[in-house]
Amino acid sequence: MDNGFTPRTFASPDGLTLYARDYGLQLDDTVPIVCLPGLTRNSRDFHQLALFLSRDAARPRRVLTLDYRGRGESDRDHNKANYNLLVEAQDVIAACEAFGIDRADFIGTSRGGLILHLLAAMRPALLRRIVLNDIGPRIETEGLKQIRNYLSRTHLSSDWPLAALALKAVHGPAFPILEDRDWIDMAQAIYAKRNGMIEADFDRAIVEQLQAADLDQPLPDLWAQFEQMTSMPLLIVRGENTALLSLETVSEMQRRHPNAMLLSAGGQGHAPLLHVDGIASVIADFLNASD
Repeated sequence: MDNGFTPRTFASPDGLTLYARDYGLQLDDTVPIVCLPGLTRNSRDFHQLALFLSRDAARPRRVLTLDYRGRGESDRDHNKANYNLLVEAQDVIAACEAFGIDRADFIGTSRGGLILHLLAAMRPALLRRIVLNDIGPRIETEGLKQIRNYLSRTHLSSDWPLAALALKAVHGPAFPILEDRDWIDMAQAIYAKRNGMIEADFDRAIVEQLQAADLDQPLPDLWAQFEQMTSMPLLIVRGENTALLSLETVSEMQRRHPNAMLLSAGGQGHAPLLHVDGIASVIADFLNASD
């Protein structure tokens, strides 16, 4: 069965086996697109978007979507301290080296966008065009608390419709645009079925780190790293109902990067699904624009 992608693995710098999906692998004469998911998410988050971009009739693109360590099909890390942005940024660099990518367009959702801030400082030549999905150099504490509260719940379901209903019960008010099929897609991206039960597909140690964080203290920002992006074409996608990326932060991003484009994802919270409501077409146009 052709799922539209080739499953691939690569080694992290410290020897873990990490997983990726390679869409349009044969399109090696194009600038590839690398998709980086959120905190506890994985390569499945980008499936519909990756199919759209890799099968674009006008300009098909190779798309690589990654599972960070501890997520999806990638190895869990026995050293839980390695679940951090710097290690994960190094893993992204290792993926690019393993798959022969020396320059790419990047799409970063939430934590993936934070990793892109680090990559802009560590390997600026690797980044051509950037899409930041509902993330910037400053994170709103209230939004992070909401994520912590949701992830702290242990969720088990016996079938996919029940898992989708559970997601909708929590996130429905922030995502009124989504239809029943979208909630099923989200459930199948977030969860995996094991031993007859549907459960979250990530190492719980990642959530334990978030639970241990003191979110009443000011969060560090990444404005210095963001400055390294100001020479790169940038598209900011912001969920209309997000609590993580404030309009104030977006305004400051646009002040520092006057050519940055902003797309508001109507009827969506954190983080917007990039394959609904025409967003994929806007992303394709942005990534395919002449430099």
